[in-house]
This record gives sequence, structure tokens and C-alpha cells, in this order.
Amino acid sequence: MTTITASGAATPGADRPRAAPRPTRFARGLWRLSDPKISLASIASMLLGTCAAAREGPLDVPWLAVTVLGILSIEAAKNASGEIHDLDSGADLAVEEIDRSPFSGGKRVLVEGLLSRGQTAAIAATGYALFLAAGIAVAALREPAVLWLGLPGGALAYIYNGPPLFLSYRGGGEAAVALCYGPGIAAGTFLVQRGAVAPEVLLLSIPLGVLIAAFLWINEFPDLRADRFAGKRTLVVRLGPRRAVGGFLALVVAGGAAPAAMALAGWVPPATAAGSLALLPGLAAWRILRAHPEDTPRLVPAQALTLAAFLLHAAATGAGLVV
Repeated sequence: MTTITASGAATPGADRPRAAPRPTRFARGLWRLSDPKISLASIASMLLGTCAAAREGPLDVPWLAVTVLGILSIEAAKNASGEIHDLDSGADLAVEEIDRSPFSGGKRVLVEGLLSRGQTAAIAATGYALFLAAGIAVAALREPAVLWLGLPGGALAYIYNGPPLFLSYRGGGEAAVALCYGPGIAAGTFLVQRGAVAPEVLLLSIPLGVLIAAFLWINEFPDLRADRFAGKRTLVVRLGPRRAVGGFLALVVAGGAAPAAMALAGWVPPATAAGSLALLPGLAAWRILRAHPEDTPRLVPAQALTLAAFLLHAAATGAGLVV
């Protein structure tokens, strides 16, 4: 049997039967979909928004907890629905053993039989429902304007890998990630606390989003061959590995240099210039990527360094705001 991909190509064997998951497998599958190391992107953005809110006064901890619940729920939901679409397209099935890494290649809960398709769909539906419930609670009892950020953000989370737009398959995934994980989450977190969005939150969250997009970008290199096979036209696929290395450098430099530049211009507090320390791990990652763009085992340290870059940006700019 065959499955039709998002690009219209047929993928042999994508719907082959799998063993029924056991309870221990379910727990492992759920953990993979939650994927703490990847969820650090949303946590970093929430941290930035929280630090900015703390700069202006005491935090409302219960509403912060609701915010965290909503964001982490949709993170797991996005991963779960994405697993289904990436299986159907053949992208996850086409990832070879040598191209697997802790940061790329999908969560593989369906490929490895940890979860059934129905269980994965149920986790996705539950995550989206929890996100929606958190958003409605905030809008009804705290800040109605949060819907203007939450509803588009929830839609982007689904259409990142899903119909009707399949953004990641058409070269739009990187921009969606930069927008959601930068201004979207940081501004939303601040809005719940303060009822408005301060300019410095938007300014500092943009380079954070760019650095998180760089993390996605470098994670697309190990998936290059599988994505080509499945018709998943990420920007790395479209540019090819050599030119995409230059694109990664542009993202790292733009996102890393921005905090210092904005602080020098007087747009943000001077101490937030420390966010430009993100250039150090970011440029180290670029040097590895430039030398080994198609060698996944050698790319893993570069992926970890890129993760460190956006975490360092969030922590340093957040501390600069609080100070």
C-alpha cells in the first residue's frame, strides 16, 4: 500500500501495521512528544516575557502557571500532530540511521511503534484543547486581548506541518517558528501579567525568535535527504547545504548582534546587551556546520551549541531586564 505525501508523491509502506503499544511504550512516547530539550524554545521565550514583566512589578504566579500550562500543552500537541503528517508524507520513514540525532529526525513515536496513530491523535487533540482552555480562561478572567495572540499562534502550530498550508513543506516553517517562539510567546506571557505589551519585550523577542529559527535551520541539515524524498521543501532543501550554511550564519549574526545594537541605540536597557553573548556558541556552531554540513554525527555538537545560543540570549537579556 502507499500513502500520498503533502507534495503529492506516493510513499511505499508508510501505512504498514505496527505492534500495539504497551503502557511503558505509551509513557516513553508521551515523553518524546513533550521533548523537554526542544520545549526549551518556548520556555526561553516565556522566560524573557516573565523577566520583562517582573521588571515592572510583582508577578501573578497562578496566571503565570496557566500560561506555562497552555504553551507547553500546545508544544506537545504540535509535536504529536506533526508526527502524523510527517509519517504520512514519508519524511520520518526516510530518515536513515546515520542521519538521526537527539535534535532532529522527528520524535519517531509512530515509526518505532511507541504510540498508535489513534493515541498520537488523542494526545494532539488533548494538547490543543488544554491550550484553548487556558486561553479562554485568561481571556475571560484576566486579559481578553490574549486571544489576538493565542488564536493565530495555535493555528500556526497546527498548519506548521498540517493542512491546509503545510508551512514546513513549503519553506514557511522557519518564519513561523521565528514569529511564534519570539514575539508571540514572549509578548503573550508579558500581556497576561501586565495587560499590555511593552516595546522592549517586542524588540528583544525578535532576535530570540531569529536564534530559535537558527536552531530549526541547523536541525534541518540531518533531515535533508529524507525531506527531499518526501517533498518537504524546507529552506535548507531549497538552498542546498552549502548555501544554507550562509543562511545559518546570517541568522546567528542577526539574532546575536541585535541586543547589543539595540542597547547602544538606547532602545532597550543597557544591561540587555549581554544577550549578544549568544554570538559565542552561535559562531562556534557555524564553524562546525561549515566544515561538516552533511555529516550528522559531527553536526550534533553544533546543534547543541545553537540550542545554547538562544538559551543564553534569553537568560542574559532576561537578567538584564530584571537588573
